[in-house]
Amino acid sequence: MGLIVKGKWVDQWYSTKTSKGNFERQESRFRHTISLDEGNPYQPESGRYHLYVSLACPWAHRTLIFRALKGLKDIISVSVVEAEMLENGWEFGERGDPLFNLDYVYQLYLKAASDYEGRVTVPVLWDKKTNTIVNNESSEIIRILNSAFNDLTENHEDYYPFDLRSDIDEVNERIYNSVNNGVYRAGFATTQEAYNIAYNELFSSLDWLEERLGRQRYLIGNALTEADWRLFTTLIRFDAVYHGHFKCNRNKMSDFHNLSNYLRELYQISGVSETVDLDYSKRHYYASHRTINPTLIIPLGPQQQFDLPHDRVKF
Repeated sequence: MGLIVKGKWVDQWYSTKTSKGNFERQESRFRHTISLDEGNPYQPESGRYHLYVSLACPWAHRTLIFRALKGLKDIISVSVVEAEMLENGWEFGERGDPLFNLDYVYQLYLKAASDYEGRVTVPVLWDKKTNTIVNNESSEIIRILNSAFNDLTENHEDYYPFDLRSDIDEVNERIYNSVNNGVYRAGFATTQEAYNIAYNELFSSLDWLEERLGRQRYLIGNALTEADWRLFTTLIRFDAVYHGHFKCNRNKMSDFHNLSNYLRELYQISGVSETVDLDYSKRHYYASHRTINPTLIIPLGPQQQFDLPHDRVKF
């Protein structure tokens, strides 16, 4: 795990010296969109764009889900990096880079911008025509996939409908800070105080979600929206990774009746289960975070069955 400094890769763990032990996530740099707007260099075209992902990363996982739900598998190609992220960051390894035959994702960032500095993250949405990164912010990539290619796919399902956007944004804000990023804030904390705050905020929000899902089918009433998919990618990894590895251990996801049923419903939606690989995810977290798991032992459990019946149809 590292970052690019002055055009060179530096193997360096996250520093929390100036943040009182708190983990702080870097802002994404590449923030372009794809649209039919006149003058926009990034137009929706079949075969033009390529998605780089890790199957372990919940942020990258969002984009794979939207690629599946929106019928974009034949429109946008995809590459999966190796599970382990070691001294060179995300590696292509034996899986290979089909576009440039690169070894590491940081080389892709430098190819897009030779002056880039900072962390190297996935997902990356790459434009084959201009040979650059369109976007590396997952929350924006899923909105691109949600609507930009509708005319090509004739799939007009909308997971960010205009009339629900304020509600979606409000729920997203809390879930991102306390759940999506909250598990990392707990797991990467380097002081007891920082860990305690993240842990308490996380389970306060999970209790809130459990109650919310006891009176409605999805996070925004009966409408399945991007808010659900943003939450899903954290919930699906919770018992396998975050409960033990990140010390988020007040409860397992299986202890929450509504959340666990909701999780199974989303998992069983057509195309979603194919995007989930928890063995790969466990290998990434337990074998990559050597400051947290110095023995590098990867747990065999837990046993989970997301294809069991759920009770979410009652709403």
